[in-house]
Amino acid sequence: MIIRDAIIDDLGQIFDIRFSVKENVLSNRDLVTEADCINYLTRRGKGWVCDMGNGLLSGFAIVDLQDYSVWALFLRPEFEEHGIGSALHKTMMDWYFSQTSHAVWLSTGKGTRAESFYRKKGWKEKGVKPNGELVFELYKEDWELV
Repeated sequence: MIIRDAIIDDLGQIFDIRFSVKENVLSNRDLVTEADCINYLTRRGKGWVCDMGNGLLSGFAIVDLQDYSVWALFLRPEFEEHGIGSALHKTMMDWYFSQTSHAVWLSTGKGTRAESFYRKKGWKEKGVKPNGELVFELYKEDWELV
């Protein structure tokens, strides 16, 4: 398992991963475009992938420095429960807080495994979006304690 910077050539597998998830399913695939991904990877923030060593990507994470948010953290379902999400999360948050001390936020579905994951990582619930998703924040001082 190798965590490395995401590159444009990874986009095909990034989309495969995003569309393979069983929770937090994207209701409309047209809502996330290749141009969006390129923008987040090259202008707005940074991304990482987990390469299983054979060219197969098992997961990815992308953080947005302009909106101070986690844009994505997803794994192929068959690679859940192997520490890959935690490794991607740690890499992403270490980099994010090396760039800014601004709190970071994300939203995720209520009652999902993602909700539990983020709570265990020190994220604090801050509200609910109109679509019912929970909003979480993480502060640099809390991350340093993890």
